Amino acid sequence: MPTNEQRRQAAKRKLERQLARRAERAKRRRIIGVVVTVVAVVAAVGIVYWLANIGDGDSTAAAQNTTTETTPPAKTSEGPCQYTETPAEPSPKPAGLPADPSPTPNTGTLAVTLKTSQGDMPLVLDRAKAPCTVQSIEHLVKAMFFDNTKCHRLTASEGLKVLQCGDPTGSGSGGPGYTIKDEFPTDLKPTGGQDGQGQPLVTYPRGTLAMANTGAPNSGSSQFFIVYGDTTLPAKYTVFGTIDAAGLAVADKIAAGGITPGRDANDGAPKLDVTITQAVITG
Repeated sequence: MPTNEQRRQAAKRKLERQLARRAERAKRRRIIGVVVTVVAVVAAVGIVYWLANIGDGDSTAAAQNTTTETTPPAKTSEGPCQYTETPAEPSPKPAGLPADPSPTPNTGTLAVTLKTSQGDMPLVLDRAKAPCTVQSIEHLVKAMFFDNTKCHRLTASEGLKVLQCGDPTGSGSGGPGYTIKDEFPTDLKPTGGQDGQGQPLVTYPRGTLAMANTGAPNSGSSQFFIVYGDTTLPAKYTVFGTIDAAGLAVADKIAAGGITPGRDANDGAPKLDVTITQAVITG
């Protein structure tokens, strides 16, 4: 039978074991708590990182696309003609900007022949009337820009008789990748009438060469029209020369061939194929 002292010692040892087990359990709880906290922090960091970078590939692609689609700034020649690139409207036949010396040659003429599938059309370009335009047309002829392009539009209504050429796409929307400043005529005969916007009308006489444009200022490029019958328009189309009698005979033949209706029965593509096989400077 244990003595009182023995019982006290046994109780003391039991208490110590209980305290040790409690301490161990507490220690394990602290370790588990630390581990859970670390895991939670790591998970939280991971989630934040994921949220911060969600769609990163798309964002990068979007940024790349934005960079790719950003239109570069337009270059302008340094001379008085101020030829201006149109990077948003690139040409299928880039010809580069024309030389732009100062001063611009503004006297004399330049003879050009359009060799077409319907016959030769001799032209005379007048530097005095439109020096920057003639300088540009000369540049495009030398660059063979007009070769193998179609005259895409023919009109035959009363007061609008023109054959339009100079678009490398044949659609009416193409150009050389740059624009020319306006050099509007001041010597055409007024008709006394006005167009729908109140602009005075003038007569572009048969045999005139003039530049087409979009209606916006300084939007002429490579497209031009041959006037085969007196035409009534505002003086908003640069006149840069004339076509001779032999060329007009070819234009008359094309007009007589008829129109494939486009905008209306009197405005569309010529029924006869009109391809400029070659444009050459002849004098």
